[in-house]
Amino acid sequence: MTGDLTGRRALVTGAATGIGEACARVLAARGALVTVADVDDVGAKQVAADLGGRAWHVDLSETVELDSAELDVDILVNNAGVQSVAPIEEMAPDVFRRMQRLMVEAPFLLIRAALPRMYERGFGRIVNISSVHGLRASAFKSSYVAAKHALEGLSKTTALEGASHGVTSNCVNPGYVHTELVTKQIADQARVHDMDEDAVVEKIMLTESAVKRLVRPEEVASLVAWLASDDAAMVTGASYPMDGGWSAR
Repeated sequence: MTGDLTGRRALVTGAATGIGEACARVLAARGALVTVADVDDVGAKQVAADLGGRAWHVDLSETVELDSAELDVDILVNNAGVQSVAPIEEMAPDVFRRMQRLMVEAPFLLIRAALPRMYERGFGRIVNISSVHGLRASAFKSSYVAAKHALEGLSKTTALEGASHGVTSNCVNPGYVHTELVTKQIADQARVHDMDEDAVVEKIMLTESAVKRLVRPEEVASLVAWLASDDAAMVTGASYPMDGGWSAR
């Protein structure tokens, strides 16, 4: 099959639900042995059991515990993330710091842990789930936008260092994806923008998108699977918008 991943070992973070789960499922369907990493122990074990994979119960915001980690994987998908919506002056410093740990420090430490074995084998695929907010900014999302912009830089640096070792590193940049994480944002967006929740999706989440619908997790996963395949060997240091035309403006 095109994009066959038989024999590859993959680690997907935040894979108990949403984009991460969709990525884990499509990678497994293409033959990879998938480790499902998530702070939700029960959810991770359930998805792993469905896929014939492994579960890793881990809180990736506790980054010190990852300092000495070693990973033996061929494919690393850095997906775990959270959201917070507030004006800068109301953004709690601890919230900002935690989001940088989870979405910048943890990917760095996991990449650092995975590269030695990837280099030994002369093959590696690192896919970072960024966001259109890694390319554009929005008001009231300082912590998220800062983290995703940093992830973009980390991904490109990894691409340059890994190129001579057969390791690629790329970002996928979806707009708002139809997941529980996005659903939970609606009330916060309604509060900071002083509007009804029913108007948030149309007037806030989709206002910049030419295609007026949310992205499906399976669409993101399909691109991730291609980037993880042999077919994408010459694709590295790139950022792939999947935002319905948002970043075309």
